[in-house]
Amino acid sequence: MKKVSKYILTAVLAILFIGTFVFLYKKSRPAEIRYQELEVALADIERTTVITGKIVPRNEVNVKPQINGIIAELYKEAGQQVKEGEVIAKLRVIPDMNSLSSAQSRVRLSEINLKQARTNYEREKALYDKKLVSDEEYDQVLQAYNQAQEEAAAAKESLEVIRDGVSSSNKTGSSTLIRSTITGLILDIPVKVGNSVIQANTMNDGTTVATVANMNDLIFDGNIDETEVGALSEGTPMHIRIGALQGFDTEAALEYISPKAVENNGANQFEIKAAVKVTGDHKIRSGYSANAEIVLERAEQVLSVPESALEFDGDDTFVYRKTGADKYERLQVGTGLSDGVNIEIKSGLSEGDVVRGPRIINDEDK
Repeated sequence: MKKVSKYILTAVLAILFIGTFVFLYKKSRPAEIRYQELEVALADIERTTVITGKIVPRNEVNVKPQINGIIAELYKEAGQQVKEGEVIAKLRVIPDMNSLSSAQSRVRLSEINLKQARTNYEREKALYDKKLVSDEEYDQVLQAYNQAQEEAAAAKESLEVIRDGVSSSNKTGSSTLIRSTITGLILDIPVKVGNSVIQANTMNDGTTVATVANMNDLIFDGNIDETEVGALSEGTPMHIRIGALQGFDTEAALEYISPKAVENNGANQFEIKAAVKVTGDHKIRSGYSANAEIVLERAEQVLSVPESALEFDGDDTFVYRKTGADKYERLQVGTGLSDGVNIEIKSGLSEGDVVRGPRIINDEDK
């Protein structure tokens, strides 16, 4: 029994020794190097770029008051539709004291002149009725009286406009009523009842009472790098994606490229604008962030291989074409358009050729 156990132990040790030897032998041998094989085929290749911008209305207008005053009433709020000429707010006038004093003085002076002109006219008319003055003298006095009446009315109307913001003869055109200048959607009303507002002048842009825009006419507004702007032209199609609207894609047509670059984070960029086609029931809001994908160049049905098959040596480009089992020859090729994954082959290869790709990494190589 002891003899049998001794034989078994010897056999186990021998097996362990041989197994260890074989394992070490295999590990010491260089691993077989294998490569992916890639076929040269016809494909469409596009060079595209993605531009970040925003969706804005083409026509956005700031509605401002025609006079200085205080907001007395607001008839509209943001999000409501408004028609051209429709009243948005009403002002309570704060007259300029110098202008008010001057207008009051003008009224008093016009009343004095009118009183004197009336006296002259009545006296002249009495003499004219008795045939004691000529027609020419009478007509001169009558004209002076009519002019004094007009001046008194104008002075009174001017005072009403300065003091009240509206004259009694033109209440429908009151400058105290702030009206929309276009038909569209009210995007914002940045004022509240009681806020003071001022009209635009040479020293001030004036207070914006409301911002109104036509939301049926939208554009994409973005910037493109100077290295890519040369490939664009008016009418170039763009594919628009709006991040806030999941699954919403739409088309646009490029209609404006700025003739002047602006510096943005150290790079020269050009502003572009494109008309956006609004379809479906999606509600697009002004200022939505959006991405525009533009095809800069396109080559249809050209020979192509993955860029990973290329080898670069200075200004020359090479591939390894398969000639047999695990046999490759190094060839110089001419390349063209690339989409970042595949590249156009202009010379050196034919359709159906197989080229060597990246090395296949085995688990034991990791």
